[in-house]
Amino acid sequence: MANIKDVAARAGVSVATVSRVLNGHSPVAATRERVLAAVQELGYRPNNVARALRTARTGALGLIISDLTNPFFTELADAVEDEARSLGYSLVIGNAGERPAQQDDYIRTLLDRRIDGLLVSSAGTGSAMLAEVVGSGTPLVLLDRSVPGIDAPCVRADGRAAMSDLAAHLAALGRRRPAIIVAPAGTPTGEERLGLFRSALATHGIDLPDERVGAAPDLQHTGGRRVMSALLDLPQRPDMVLATDNLMALGAMDELKARGLRVPDDVALVSYDDVPWFAHTDPPLTVIAQPTRELGRVAVHTLLERIERRPADSVLLPARLVTRHSCGEPHTAR
Repeated sequence: MANIKDVAARAGVSVATVSRVLNGHSPVAATRERVLAAVQELGYRPNNVARALRTARTGALGLIISDLTNPFFTELADAVEDEARSLGYSLVIGNAGERPAQQDDYIRTLLDRRIDGLLVSSAGTGSAMLAEVVGSGTPLVLLDRSVPGIDAPCVRADGRAAMSDLAAHLAALGRRRPAIIVAPAGTPTGEERLGLFRSALATHGIDLPDERVGAAPDLQHTGGRRVMSALLDLPQRPDMVLATDNLMALGAMDELKARGLRVPDDVALVSYDDVPWFAHTDPPLTVIAQPTRELGRVAVHTLLERIERRPADSVLLPARLVTRHSCGEPHTAR
């Protein structure tokens, strides 16, 4: 079985450099790539038990995902795992299922396993155990969703520019009666996206009255369909709907289809979040796409900074508008 000296010899570096790479501290990218290539070629596996005894670390990171059935969070978890593994860390994942109590159970389990640090894409508005994580000194980074009152850096997407682009796009297409399907009332993400959309529309003289704002009971297909039904029953039907989550967008599409309404001829539809099949629906769906894989990568590196007790700030990565054909765009639009 290969040992760390074999890896160092194959990569042409010192044993100390191999150790630094495996702990996420490679001095340059080229060195890291050589070491990781040697690790893979030789099938080297670090002895995490011995390493933990020497360094009080286990080489394991924890990740709590708010809902693994949501394609956005599935891809996010995959990106986190890829980056953690490339840096020599194992990853333990817990699915909160959008239930704060379940999230707390997973946090307790992960802390008992003496993980080196924890990434949390929080269920709802957070949970009691998050404050305990901060108090315990366990390095914590929030992912995708900030949590009021929790002193930890957050890595998430910034939708401001994308919402501004969407509002300009809708105005140019003559859409003057927009509506929005938002996350359950009180969730920071839903309130933020509503505020950004309303403000962006106002710059083009387009109103978004409260009757065209629908708060879903959950971030699921059923919630999106229920709110779309209510919006379509308004005395004056909206001519465009923004669903602020991909599963809610699917529910909205189903309700439109069930009523015999066509996208975009009868109602335009936009999703906040892109998933691979949105480019292949009929019509292909215009979306605000978040940089999902980059969010996962940056979150891992931010957590490693916290593990090393170095300053780590919150990070905002820009979302972007991807125009297809669900708002009545010409078929040359991309």
